[in-house]
Amino acid sequence: MADQEKKQHPAFYALLVLLIMMSVGPIALMFVNSFKLDVDIISGTSGLLFLPTIQNYETALCDVLPYELDHLDFCSLKFGGSFINSLIIALVSTVLTLIIGCMAAYALVRFRFMGRDTVSGTTLMVRMVPPAVLLVPVFGLWNNEFCLDKEGWLGGLIRDNFGGRGDVCLAGTHSGIILIYVAMNLPFVIWILQSFIVQVPRQLEEAARMDGAGPFQVFFKVVLPLIKPGLAAAAIFTFRIAWNEYLLASALSDRDTKTVPILIVNNMSEFNVEWGVIMATGVLLAIPPIIFTLFASRQIITGMTAGAVKG
Repeated sequence: MADQEKKQHPAFYALLVLLIMMSVGPIALMFVNSFKLDVDIISGTSGLLFLPTIQNYETALCDVLPYELDHLDFCSLKFGGSFINSLIIALVSTVLTLIIGCMAAYALVRFRFMGRDTVSGTTLMVRMVPPAVLLVPVFGLWNNEFCLDKEGWLGGLIRDNFGGRGDVCLAGTHSGIILIYVAMNLPFVIWILQSFIVQVPRQLEEAARMDGAGPFQVFFKVVLPLIKPGLAAAAIFTFRIAWNEYLLASALSDRDTKTVPILIVNNMSEFNVEWGVIMATGVLLAIPPIIFTLFASRQIITGMTAGAVKG
């Protein structure tokens, strides 16, 4: 008689259900409340029995909708512009971090130079620095040191052609926010990609060199295709951090470069909190990371099964 499978204790399933509820519950609650009016959310008596409305989404997207809203006199929530800012900052910082990170990781793994082990060991320690520690020094540098003087030729050229004060600082620009995100995420990307590059056999690179491939051809055509899972994992991590980060972005952005997390917080005031609009904005904020994660996860699965053969 075949051995019967060992049954799990009922407490295991109870714990599993509890963890699922803790993970999915807040997301489901936010999604459901995004279709409620504020009076229904605050009262708490409607539960699942309420009349759904898309008014909250219309309010959140009032600056991009092609029609006017009857319930809104003035569109103060500029979600469209903030969404574009978040998309630009997250995508550009992710691409730059991956480009710089994979090259740095390859150099640390393949090349021998003085201090290599020290640099490799301290990359992850730099990532452990909390963003709050960087807030004050970065704000000071971005507003004072890294500026183009209006008396200089470049500052004067910008002033004459584009107006303004003439002095251009990193604070309040997409470049300033992207730069700090790249610096913040780069150590972790280098650390995680090193473990993938180590697994690439040196014989493949030597064979490519014998066939006449140059250093860049070896790197882009041999190494990179083999570390696709690592690149995808690093891309997911970097994109999610850049998309959801609030503290540094709130200090370095201005009215034209603020991201969606800043928009959500600014929509809350001491006397009025539009919970329905906040929930709808939160749902819209979660869509791009989900799509990006699903796309990158396909690359992870493709890389893991690339070497499989039929038996």
